[in-house]
Amino acid sequence: MTQTAPDILRIAVAQLNPTVGDVAGNLAKAREARADAARQGADLVLYTELFLAGYPPEDLVLKPAFLKACEKAAQDFADDTADGGPGVIIGTPLKRKSGTHNSIVFADGGKIIAERYKLDLPNYGEFDEKRVFQAGPELQGPVNFRGVRIGVPICEDIWGDIAVCETLAESGAEILLVPNGSPYYRAKIDVRHQVVIRQVIETGLPMIYANQLGGQDELIFDGASFAIGADKTLAFQMSQFEEAVDVTTWKRSRVAAGAQNANHSDHWVCSEGPMSKIPEREEADYRACMLGLRDYVNKNGFKNVVLGLSGGIDSAICAALAVDALGEERLRTVMMPYRYTSKDSLKDAEDCARALGCRYDIVPISEPVEGFRHALTQLFEGTQEGITEENLQSRARGTILMAISNKFGSMVVTTGNKSEMSVGYATLYGDMNGGFNPIKDLYKMQVYALSRWRNAHVPPGALGPSGEVIPKNIIDKAPSAELRENQTDQDSLPPYPVLDDILECLVENEMGVDDIVARGHDRATVTRVEHLLYIAEYKRRQAAPGVKITRKNFGRDRRYPITNRFRDRS
Repeated sequence: MTQTAPDILRIAVAQLNPTVGDVAGNLAKAREARADAARQGADLVLYTELFLAGYPPEDLVLKPAFLKACEKAAQDFADDTADGGPGVIIGTPLKRKSGTHNSIVFADGGKIIAERYKLDLPNYGEFDEKRVFQAGPELQGPVNFRGVRIGVPICEDIWGDIAVCETLAESGAEILLVPNGSPYYRAKIDVRHQVVIRQVIETGLPMIYANQLGGQDELIFDGASFAIGADKTLAFQMSQFEEAVDVTTWKRSRVAAGAQNANHSDHWVCSEGPMSKIPEREEADYRACMLGLRDYVNKNGFKNVVLGLSGGIDSAICAALAVDALGEERLRTVMMPYRYTSKDSLKDAEDCARALGCRYDIVPISEPVEGFRHALTQLFEGTQEGITEENLQSRARGTILMAISNKFGSMVVTTGNKSEMSVGYATLYGDMNGGFNPIKDLYKMQVYALSRWRNAHVPPGALGPSGEVIPKNIIDKAPSAELRENQTDQDSLPPYPVLDDILECLVENEMGVDDIVARGHDRATVTRVEHLLYIAEYKRRQAAPGVKITRKNFGRDRRYPITNRFRDRS
């Protein structure tokens, strides 16, 4: 019997937060979303890339038991569709004769009606899929779903140079549905929109872009799923940084004879869908940091966190992020004063903890520091005091925080910003101690900008209070490690606006020294910063993971050798 093509198709986009490796939990989440979509009258539910595995699964894909669990979950989910409810498109790894593929399963009526394999495997920046996956052996055509021909390219298939979408259009696809695992960086949404618009122009087809949500180690998946219509306008826009199952209504628009475009006699138009407002720059960065910290703590099973609250800007914003992400009752802050700790710092730290409503303890470090100094007296006899003695203070604080962590099971939040981590202005086994760093990829001036923003706003989903949570004095005073008398950061570093611009040129943009000097910077300063950047690589290799905010973070994106004598000197 010939299947009549429908004129209305209700497609649900499941923008959810899976956990890598939790196959059973991810399947349960998928089932709950399908039930929700069914109640809303959906015909089809689109999930995100490798949803059942969680993305990115990395070397888990090399374990046969993991692949077997994922495929069984996909088959079980396909079986669910025998209930006459919505069909599903869900991502999963599949091992086939042609290799192990990043795949989707398309299921309806109680069976798998199609499998599709990712053809373009990304192998740059944070991506290294060629390590564990093989590209699909060939491009397969659109899938006939209840009389509608649906093309399903997978993530990078729409970003790269392989003409996947164009071929699907030529093969008769009427609409393109794309499952994605696209991590956040600042202004990434605009980039995604342009990628999709380019494909819509190439194919003449509308495209739905479903993106994963949630934190996975250093990567943040921000959701913000959307569609671009055949007319190249935004058809719908889902929220950023929030889970959602939204049903969109698509209607077939019949085109009169003689008015058809070259490929399609009619096309699909979105008549109903969400149009969420996307947050601006500081709000987006703050919410990314908050989501990353929340998911790292919760997905790894920590009940609470602890951090050293120094009275400085970095620890203050980390405390605010922790309260916003987890709640005041799950954060313990500890002030660890020494002889160089100012009265201002003591007051600022206490005021910050009080504003946030979190626990605040004071543990003086005079005894452990003097104990270290006494133990080293004979070894250090005849030497000048300097950075070594200063670092004993930082290491005493790091030891105390780790002791609290061991005793109470609290994860230590470490608080170094990207400016400090770039030039090595941090102490190994001291202030670098910790399990996760929510501001690791924020330069110092960005930390200030986010602090001012947070004092004026409470982001959606935050558990912290409104009003000034980072005391104004912390924002206004000169930053200092307070490891010696009257010390400020600018004794050792260029002013942060200068330093941050040089670092962004060197790290994000890989610019040469001459080009940076041409921007108006002093050559000696630029060459010194470049040297500090290279020699601090060994420290960064031992740093805690942290949220990726910029286009190029330390770790997954920027992989420089520790042993490295290159310097850009003309």
